[in-house]
Amino acid sequence: MRDEDIRVVVAETLAEQQRLHQNDLDAVVLRTIASILTSFGIEEADRKELRADFQHLRRWRKSVEQAQSYTFKAVITVIITGVVGAVWLGVKVMLGK
Repeated sequence: MRDEDIRVVVAETLAEQQRLHQNDLDAVVLRTIASILTSFGIEEADRKELRADFQHLRRWRKSVEQAQSYTFKAVITVIITGVVGAVWLGVKVMLGK
């Protein structure tokens, strides 16, 4: 065998070992995640429900953020209206004298 042939065989062997090692790691990670989710009471069959729950929570969070934004704008508007009204009354009183 030539040196090139040996290098090709060694490279192929190392690549195959790497693929097998990666597959083993993937399997361990999947089992670990499944175990953790199961310990929280989330079964694999509940994925669709869990996804719907997270989507609902996201919609809820966005609506609360939007309500906070509208509330902040309303408070600023009321404060500015009060200040302008007070200034207007002050000007009206000053002109009335």
